[in-house]
Amino acid sequence: MTFPTIKLPARPLAIKRGTISTPFVYYFSIPVLLAIAVFMMVSEAPGILRDYTISQNPVFVDGTIDGSCKTRKAVFTTCEVDLSYEQGGQRYDKDVEIMFIDIHSGDYETGLVVSGDHPELATITLGLDMLWNRIITLSVFTVLLGGGGLVMIFMLLRFWRVSGQLGKPAPLTVVPVEITGMDTKRNRLNVTYADRVSERKTKRVAFTRFERGQEPIIVGDAGSNLVALAVWHGNTSLPVLLDDRLERIEMTEQERAAALAPLHELAQSTDHASATSDVVPEKQGMSLARRAGGFALVLLLLVGGIFGYWLWYVTSAPSQYNSPGMDINNMMPEALNRWGCDQLKSRFGDGNAPFGCTAPDHISWK
Repeated sequence: MTFPTIKLPARPLAIKRGTISTPFVYYFSIPVLLAIAVFMMVSEAPGILRDYTISQNPVFVDGTIDGSCKTRKAVFTTCEVDLSYEQGGQRYDKDVEIMFIDIHSGDYETGLVVSGDHPELATITLGLDMLWNRIITLSVFTVLLGGGGLVMIFMLLRFWRVSGQLGKPAPLTVVPVEITGMDTKRNRLNVTYADRVSERKTKRVAFTRFERGQEPIIVGDAGSNLVALAVWHGNTSLPVLLDDRLERIEMTEQERAAALAPLHELAQSTDHASATSDVVPEKQGMSLARRAGGFALVLLLLVGGIFGYWLWYVTSAPSQYNSPGMDINNMMPEALNRWGCDQLKSRFGDGNAPFGCTAPDHISWK
């Protein structure tokens, strides 16, 4: 797609500092994301390591279990229990906390289990049943939070580096960019834009603030978003959004007038009036029937995927202790759950029953 453009002087030009902005949310979000990621690792990783060690040689013992589980946001479950037991003639008192994701209603049934090699390590059978669930949950949250913080640090450094280079004269290349967001605060226009419609299409996102009375140079639209003019300054990694008076570029008034003249002529032409309009293009929304059909299709695929995974678990999984499979089997209606447990028992009947197939003793098959 071709958009109207301008022609700047061929000599190297400098751009005023401050044209690439850093959103305040970056300074706040980075330490918060990293702190949460570190906190989750410190609080959950030792318990997972303990339960993994216990799972290598579990010994079920009698003892006292006192505690409760709480579910937040419908799926995030945390259990805090106090354990008291005797093993090898010595008494132990332990505090155990586990976190996992589960869709569950009612109470959990659990027992006390210790490590045969290290009797001082104790947990509840629910912790072993949900071990892989806990490992995956911790890994996903740590990667998302920690990775998100690292990505924001990288972008922050990129903003600073580009801002430091703009004051030095360099060749400017005019390109169209897509405006993805605009809002006004304290009489200043804040704009988010992305390099999605130029030949480079780096898809990099940048932010800028216009002073009072300044606006971007709108030259068209790309679907639901406006398109404005920006420039690449030398070899910098982000384009710089231009203002409608070209005051961001250090050049003479005569050069600014000559560069903007073609756009002024287009603005007076009926054929190109819409190219400089400030009206956001009308969005063509999906019909209600199409939205309902799309939702039904997604729901059908989700249900089919879960049911297919359950079938694979009860008939073909290499181990009965597959955390997602145990959770899904436990949520199945009684008839399907019973059939699934029978399939598992026929293959793993010599071992302990998994979560969802246990008898009241939490060990044997129901």
